[in-house]
Amino acid sequence: MAEPVFQKIVVCPQCGGDSVYAPSNAYRPFCGERCKNLDLGAWASESFRVPSEAPPDDQVFGDAKLQ
Repeated sequence: MAEPVFQKIVVCPQCGGDSVYAPSNAYRPFCGERCKNLDLGAWASESFRVPSEAPPDDQVFGDAKLQ
């Protein structure tokens, strides 16, 4: 007798809905193609950024006494 297959349900990082995290979902961890493409578009347009403490390009970086 075959054992039941349990699918892990995770939260879609784009829309917050349920998403099946299994090989049967080609878009995992996203719930579908739309959410995957929205996320890709956000990366391509550089909407996801890590804040930087670096000064503007016209200012010296670091301790001026050490340069």
